[in-house]
Amino acid sequence: MEEGLRERKKRETRLRIADMAMGLFMMRGFDNVTVAEVARAADVSVNTVFNYFRTKEDLFMDRWDEVEDLPSKVVRERRPGESVLAAFRRDFLDALDTGDWRYGLNEGAEEFGKLVGDSPSLMARMRELEYATDVRLARTVAEDVEADPDDLSPRLVAAQIMSVTRLLSRLAVRRKWAGESWQEILADVRTQAEAAFDLLENGIGRYAVRS
Repeated sequence: MEEGLRERKKRETRLRIADMAMGLFMMRGFDNVTVAEVARAADVSVNTVFNYFRTKEDLFMDRWDEVEDLPSKVVRERRPGESVLAAFRRDFLDALDTGDWRYGLNEGAEEFGKLVGDSPSLMARMRELEYATDVRLARTVAEDVEADPDDLSPRLVAAQIMSVTRLLSRLAVRRKWAGESWQEILADVRTQAEAAFDLLENGIGRYAVRS
């Protein structure tokens, strides 16, 4: 159905508030910006801001629902004959090659990471988001394979895959902070990603056997 005028205006207002907020956060840091300043920049009242965003942190995490669902979407949209792990390998490498934001491998990801790292409240919200994402992914996998409620496999699969993608993303950001170019970083991240997914594919049973 076509979006009604009222709904479109509400969506545009929400987007404008979020965009103005992010611009201020990027310039001055999350903890140095007030909701009142965001309201003035967006030309709305403070009450209007809180009508759209429950907390100041929600202004920063305005794409929470989309981000939380992204890994589950990879599972739902995988190709016939493709495993969950293979789908994530393909999706991660595609994001790497295209510079897409969904794994934090895009230009500007280091600035986003610094904003989060400099704010204890954002760090806490990011941990909440990661937990919610893992729970949703595990549930999606479990539903897909019709797993028994006591079967830990979907949760183990989700935890390992998300751990790998986050470690790779954080590696890229740390190296960007150190002054390396994205071109240098992403070439090495691709190599390490292939090795990491190979490790998951083959299992870790023979890893680090003491000689």
